[in-house]
Amino acid sequence: MAPIGKEDKMGTPVADGNSSEDAQNLWASILGEVQSSSASKLSTTRSLLVLGDNESGKTTLIAKLQGVEDPKKGAGLEYYYIDVRDEYRDEQARLNVWVLDGDQSHTGLLKYALTEENFADTLVLLVTSMAQPWAIAESLNKWVTVLSEHIDKVRIPPEQMREYEQSLVRFFQDYTEPEESASATQAPPRGDANPLHPTPLVSDEEKVVLPLGDNTLTQNLGIPIVVVLTKCDAISTLEKEHDFREEHFDFIQQYVRKFCLKFGAGLFYTSVKDERNCELLYRYLVHRIYGFPFTSQAYVVERDSVFVPCGWDNEKKISILYENMTSVKPDDAFEDVIVKPVMRKPVQRDAEVVAEDEQVFLMKQQSQLAKQAPAGPAGESAATRPARPQGQRTPERTGGVQTSPMRGKDPKAGPQGAATEGMLANFFNNKAAVTRDAAAELERMRKKGVPETNSNDTGSTGS
Repeated sequence: MAPIGKEDKMGTPVADGNSSEDAQNLWASILGEVQSSSASKLSTTRSLLVLGDNESGKTTLIAKLQGVEDPKKGAGLEYYYIDVRDEYRDEQARLNVWVLDGDQSHTGLLKYALTEENFADTLVLLVTSMAQPWAIAESLNKWVTVLSEHIDKVRIPPEQMREYEQSLVRFFQDYTEPEESASATQAPPRGDANPLHPTPLVSDEEKVVLPLGDNTLTQNLGIPIVVVLTKCDAISTLEKEHDFREEHFDFIQQYVRKFCLKFGAGLFYTSVKDERNCELLYRYLVHRIYGFPFTSQAYVVERDSVFVPCGWDNEKKISILYENMTSVKPDDAFEDVIVKPVMRKPVQRDAEVVAEDEQVFLMKQQSQLAKQAPAGPAGESAATRPARPQGQRTPERTGGVQTSPMRGKDPKAGPQGAATEGMLANFFNNKAAVTRDAAAELERMRKKGVPETNSNDTGSTGS
C-alpha cells in the first residue's frame, strides 16, 4: 500500500510523490530474490557417459542408481536420467546419462553424447566386470582408447583443454581426507560453480602445491573418470570353480589402481545383487558432478568392497598389496597371471529315444504288409519256404487247387483285404498240412508196430 501523504479537498488521502521510488525499490528487491533463487538451482546440463563391454552390467548399474527394479536394455546409444535432489534447498534436477553399446561399431555415436558444449559438464564411467576378471585389463584399455580417440576429434580449443587438464591436477593436489564426523547436510555450491572443473580458491603464488607421483595423471584426458568393477559377488565363485587365491585378487586390485592413477580416476567395486557400494557410488557421483558434501573415506580392506576416491591413492599405498604376492609379481603381464580358464567340453549324452505311438506303429506295419506279395504256398519261394522235418510228406492237394476257407470272400476287395486273406489262408493251410502229416506219420507207425501174422490171418480170412 502506498504511504499516505496529503489529503484532497474531500479528505481522501493521496500518495506522496516519493511512492513511485518506493515501488521501484520493492520490485528491485523481488527481482533480486528471484535471481538469487534461480542461481542456486542445480544445473540441468550435467551428464554421465557410461562405457564398457556388453554383459558388464552397465544397464543394471544405472537402473540401480535410478532406483528402477526392472532395467530396460536397448542398443546403440541409450539415454537415461537420474533424479538428483538437494534436500537442503528442496531443489531437484535430472542428471543426463548416456550408455554406449559394448559393440565397438557403435563408437561413432559418441559424437552425440560428448560434445564441445557439454565436455566440461560430463563425467565418464568406465565399467568392467569381476565375473570375467581375465578380461578386465583388455576392456579398460580398449574403452579408454575409444574415449581418447573421440576427445581428439572434439574441437576443443587448446587453451581450454589445458585448463581442463590443469583442473584435474588441482583436484588431485587439493584432495584432503574427509573426517568421519563431518556434516553431510551442507548444501552444494551456488551459482555457476562446476565441481567437475573447479577454479582455484587462491592464486598459484599463495598456494603450496605438492608434486604428483611419477605415474599419476601421466595420461590426462581433461575429463573426470570413475572406474567401476561390477559383479564383485562372483569372487566366491572364482575361488571355488577356478582356483583363484587371495594373491590373484590383490594382483587385480593393484593393476586397476595403477590404471586409475594413470588417468586420475576413482575406483569402485560394486555388486547390484548384494547392493554393495551402489549407494556410495551414487553419493560420490553427485559429489563430483554437483558438489554435494561427501564424508566417506577410502576403503581397501575388503577385497569385494574397494573404494578409492580420486586424489587419494599413490604408489606407496598400492605397494602394500605386494606383500601377499608370493607366486606372482606386480610387473607380470596381466593375461599371464589372470588366465582365462579352458572351457570344458560338455559330456556327450546318448540321444533320447521317444517311443512311437502304438497306433502309428501298427498303421506303418499294416502298410508294409499291404505292399508285400500275398503269402502262402503259391507265393513262397524255395528260399523262404520253411523246411519240413524229415519223413513228412507234402500235403495232398485236391485237383491241384489249394483249399481255402476264405474262398467265398469278395474278390473285388482292396489290397488290404487281399493281404489279410492271404495271411489267414496261409495260417489255416499250414495248420491243415501239419495235421495231415501228423496223421500220416501216426498211421505209418501204427502199421509198423502190427505183427505180420496178423496181416496174413487177416488176409486169409478175408479170402
